[in-house]
Amino acid sequence: MGRAVAIVGTGHSKFGVRNDVNIAELAWEAMREAASEAGIELRDVDQVVVGNAGGWSSEYLSSIVLLEYAGISGKPVYRVEAACATGSAAIKAAHDAIAAGEADLVLVVGVEKMNESPTPIVVEMIGRAGNYFWEFENFGLTFPGYYALYATAYMSEFGATEEDLCRVAVKNHHHASMNPKAHFPRAITLEQCLQSRYVAWPLKLYDSSPITDGAAAVVMASEDLAKKLTDSPVWIHSIGMASDTSNLSKRPDFLVHRASRLAAERAFKKLGIEIEGSYKHFDFANVHDAFTIAEILAYEAMGFAKLGEGYKLVREEQTYVGGLIPVNLDGGLKAKGHPIGATGVSMAVEHVRQLQGRVEKGRQAEIKRGRSLAHNVGGTGHYAFVTVYGLDKPRSR
Repeated sequence: MGRAVAIVGTGHSKFGVRNDVNIAELAWEAMREAASEAGIELRDVDQVVVGNAGGWSSEYLSSIVLLEYAGISGKPVYRVEAACATGSAAIKAAHDAIAAGEADLVLVVGVEKMNESPTPIVVEMIGRAGNYFWEFENFGLTFPGYYALYATAYMSEFGATEEDLCRVAVKNHHHASMNPKAHFPRAITLEQCLQSRYVAWPLKLYDSSPITDGAAAVVMASEDLAKKLTDSPVWIHSIGMASDTSNLSKRPDFLVHRASRLAAERAFKKLGIEIEGSYKHFDFANVHDAFTIAEILAYEAMGFAKLGEGYKLVREEQTYVGGLIPVNLDGGLKAKGHPIGATGVSMAVEHVRQLQGRVEKGRQAEIKRGRSLAHNVGGTGHYAFVTVYGLDKPRSR
């Protein structure tokens, strides 16, 4: 039986090209805000978990640098990595430490300074996150190429179009235009997306998430401590995890994100939720949209739509506020930005603030059920995390 775990404080930096700060200063923006929201001093935390994929930034031992800058050297700390799902992995690690009674108060910070390396280096390092020898070294696949394989297979099989992909980008930019922390806080038109240059056909520039610097942080607490710190904690109801093969050629097809589906099934099983029609249980969702096709695949993997019908949700504008299931109301990875190690933690910040009804007007979901879903993918489906957040304290497990 584990203890219930809540988020009691959140912090979020401005996402973008942050040449004005180093990695410690960037992380500090989020850490300071999260501690202030929680009403604690950073020295009060029992341990720190840092989500940082690194490799492209200057500080190799990033977690140590962050603690030194924050003045809390000596605290137990470790860095976790799960590619683009690193932030969600960090939250899972902190959750488990608290649930097991090893800590009562944990700071999770996700941070990335991707723009410290030139774009070709970043593209190469992300591309190497697949199967290095078979896919990158011999065939030159990078991540736009990987997701172009998904997109071409999906379009061929189900009749989706480039316009449908661009509708995802238009929606997410619409939401980002109301999010001052977003990398691209501006709207775009369908025509702008369709006229943007191809990166890997059929994916265009506006189908792709940017190379982003950013940080996000949450303070997580045990159930007894959470009640003392805040009257409005947001609880972690369930976390599902899964993985898939390194080599894409060993996967059955490009039409199903298998790891995402497994992670969703595992998260939902703990809550007694049937995966088909799961949208009925959530007020909103964040799904992993590193490329627009990824969001459509996520609709189907999460049970929001049947196989081959995910594109209809965005075509019918069912994933805007007021639709069947609002998705990526912060702008998603596509427009808010995708600083690899920070993304999953940024989702957590968004979910807490949405559930508490304190995000910007126009992108606030209507909170009726008091529960939301966050879906975060590492690689091209190599890792997957599905986290369910809620306003009601879950039963101790």
